[in-house]
Amino acid sequence: MGISRRELLKVTSASGLVAAGLAASEGFFKPLLAQDEPNQVLAQSEVAQAQTRSGEMSYRTLGRTGERVSAIGLGGHHIGRLREEQDSIKLIRSAIDRGINFMDNSWDYHNGRSHRWMGAALKDGYRQKVFLMTKIDGRTKGAAMMQIDESLKALQTDRIDLMQHHEIIRMEDPDRIFAPGGAMEAVVEAQKAGKIRYIGFTGHKDPLVHLRVMEIAAQNNFRFDAVQMPLNVMDAHFRSFEQQVLPMLLKNQIGVLGMKSMGDSYVLRSNTVSAIECLHYAMNLPTSVVITGIDSMQLLDQAFEAARTFKPMDEAQVAAMMNRTRATAAKGQYELYKTTNQFDSTAMNPSWLG
Repeated sequence: MGISRRELLKVTSASGLVAAGLAASEGFFKPLLAQDEPNQVLAQSEVAQAQTRSGEMSYRTLGRTGERVSAIGLGGHHIGRLREEQDSIKLIRSAIDRGINFMDNSWDYHNGRSHRWMGAALKDGYRQKVFLMTKIDGRTKGAAMMQIDESLKALQTDRIDLMQHHEIIRMEDPDRIFAPGGAMEAVVEAQKAGKIRYIGFTGHKDPLVHLRVMEIAAQNNFRFDAVQMPLNVMDAHFRSFEQQVLPMLLKNQIGVLGMKSMGDSYVLRSNTVSAIECLHYAMNLPTSVVITGIDSMQLLDQAFEAARTFKPMDEAQVAAMMNRTRATAAKGQYELYKTTNQFDSTAMNPSWLG
């Protein structure tokens, strides 16, 4: 017998664990995959998400955690691209001073440089101003434990707000994570020890992988607090996370972290949409945070301009943008993270998996 949606929503939110005694059947998620109600799920009332504004930035709620996070988050990979540490520190602190409180990062970004530079930037009281998220690649308990501890040390903090399993892009990844001696054991132990607060996962390859992760999680009586995935105008037409995964996250009160709003600039190269339009489209979805790469003050200003000028789009505006991008998006040629291994860092570095 499968768990009803009402039963699942009785799960305790702090740990993400489903109440003991509930058992998930193999077909549990199938009723949530129906495509006949996307307009209801993505209605404008959902987009608002009790959004509040303060200064230049607006804030939304991260799923069922109750955490208030900036509608735009600072991408951790890009801050490691700068030439000098002091430039990165200045950029991070400027983002925080102006209202971005969601920090994205990963254990593997630039061989740890993104962690070290963000850790330096979060000194002098800045750590207390942000919601800090980072990711680990390890699929085994040992590799995950090592990466968690290295992340804490490099970020110069004793607690990470959201730890995510990074780059879940293979059908077997959830099996490895939830297996005895798998990474989930390390993450849950770290949570119980107070090293992390919430648990999520990320991936960019195919919505079917995300769906399988959540099905395996339910079979293990686990519910994630947040999930990160590509959400952009091209994704809406091709192997769409928006159409297949987003409705499930909303129905289960899981925080939605949108990434690749510009597809690492590939979407912009289609010459169909502007950068501001890309950010507005992702913000118009019921995202908790839209994480965007920022490696210059100019791009920081662009992010705040998007936040300042954002207004929920009506159906006609969305339809016009969809019509403009439909032909160019049809084969995924501007979503190389889906169709090639160009963005698959763990494929290039299999030792990170453990």
